Amino acid sequence: MASRTLTGTGATPRSGLGTVVWYDPEITLPDADESVDAEAERDRFADAVGTARAELEDERDATAERVGEDEAAVFDAHIQFLEDPTIKEAVEESIEAGHPAALAVDDAFGEHIEQFEGMEGRMAERADDLRDVRDRLLRLLTGGERVNLADLPEGSVVLAERLTPSDTAQLDPETVAGFATVTGGRTSHAAIFARSLALPAVVGLGEELNDVDDGTEVVVDGDAGELLVEPDDAERSAARADEGADVIEATVETSDGREIEVAANVGRPEELEPAAARGADGVGLYRTEFLFLDRQSPPEEDEQYEAVVDALDTFPDGRVVVRTLDIGGDKQIPYLDLPEEENPFLGERGIRRSLDPDSELFRTQLRALLRAAADGAGELNVMFPLVATVEELEASIEAVEDAAAELDDRGVDYERPSLGVMVETPSAVFMAEEFAERVDFLSIGTNDLTQYVMAADRENEHVGHLHDPTHPGVVRAIADTVERAHAQDAWVGMCGEMAGNPDVTELLVGLGLDELSMSAVTIPDVKAAVSETGYSAARERADSALRVATRSEVHDTIQ
Repeated sequence: MASRTLTGTGATPRSGLGTVVWYDPEITLPDADESVDAEAERDRFADAVGTARAELEDERDATAERVGEDEAAVFDAHIQFLEDPTIKEAVEESIEAGHPAALAVDDAFGEHIEQFEGMEGRMAERADDLRDVRDRLLRLLTGGERVNLADLPEGSVVLAERLTPSDTAQLDPETVAGFATVTGGRTSHAAIFARSLALPAVVGLGEELNDVDDGTEVVVDGDAGELLVEPDDAERSAARADEGADVIEATVETSDGREIEVAANVGRPEELEPAAARGADGVGLYRTEFLFLDRQSPPEEDEQYEAVVDALDTFPDGRVVVRTLDIGGDKQIPYLDLPEEENPFLGERGIRRSLDPDSELFRTQLRALLRAAADGAGELNVMFPLVATVEELEASIEAVEDAAAELDDRGVDYERPSLGVMVETPSAVFMAEEFAERVDFLSIGTNDLTQYVMAADRENEHVGHLHDPTHPGVVRAIADTVERAHAQDAWVGMCGEMAGNPDVTELLVGLGLDELSMSAVTIPDVKAAVSETGYSAARERADSALRVATRSEVHDTIQ
């Protein structure tokens, strides 16, 4: 019998074959006319909030270690919602009016969920965050049991109306073959977690998904964005073949001898050893924001120095590229009193803050980095985020020299690390040659570069089709960056999401990238793809991709 195909949005370039397990957590609310003891219900609500906070803190730490710091940050937002005074006040007022705590929570959160659902992009996704917090409280208040998604039968494909961050963080790629949801888009939390876990996933399949029964065999094709219901033998075989590559510890070369460094994006120290275990040659993006989060004041110089030395010691034969503090946009640090901006992605973020309001923090960080370069086992490289002008770059380099002078005055050992620039804006692409005259390397951040080249908010589902780095405009921007940097003998890496997609590895090799850095889970697949790629053939294919005019033509060229 021929399979039936449902079409949605693919979240990961992976396929999985398995058996459907529907996830539909049900919560039974008390009757509205039930008489209540208001004081007792307030106490029950307070206890539920305390328990929920403890759960969220545990899940945050577990997710940071297992998936990544960026993904774990969603639980910080959940804690904020849990303790939001407006919501708390609404719950307590409802209890005073005679409602049980569970009903009061359902009503108070429901109003805010409805408001967020009427918004766009990132704000609309807050509705799912609120649902997650609401459902957690309701489970605690009604005595409901939490479904353990970490203990599903091997080969399960989870189907759901939606999956919250708490749900998705439980999924184990070793046993779960994938998941598919009725709602959601490529920038939803479920999709982001799926990519970090290298878990096959398709979201936004629509109500037709509800017609797929428990126990049905399906293929989740996260590349094509399809769910194949009752697949045939050929479709089963194709899905089984997509099980991921073995770990390759050595640096890899193309089949005709061009070496490509495959490194890891790392958001906190706990991710270093797992990255090494997945075969990372080094770290292509070490985000330093973790040092500044979850605290009341910034870290001292010594603490930053020790963190970087630990990273260098984890990769004694490799390179660790540290990005200086990159805040603003969607990254907020309360004690820095960041401004409220109408469009923060176009505002005071990245190097713009380091050179002005956060200049003292910047100088402290640079001193720590210079000291670490002298004492760590590996090779330290330092790159500056969101540089758009030569003036910003020269001011950054001057700040490094000033930090070195301060260490000289203190009689402290240091070394000047190799310096680089993040290419995230069209301006950086156009100025790549001038930047490369002044630094040793450039690293392309395709998430932001795509956002700015395509004028499409990467958090807005309505323009999600535009936030694809294989659009010809973005591909040409990558090619231009590489050509201009190589003209000045600077090496070029990529640390955006695109680098971790093995389906485009050949294109990136053909465009001339020297290094690819990604979430650790996809390193084996990309290393395998590099070793199977011939550089000469990849160059020809990339040249063809640069001559076409549409995204579909790019895809046709690189398939």
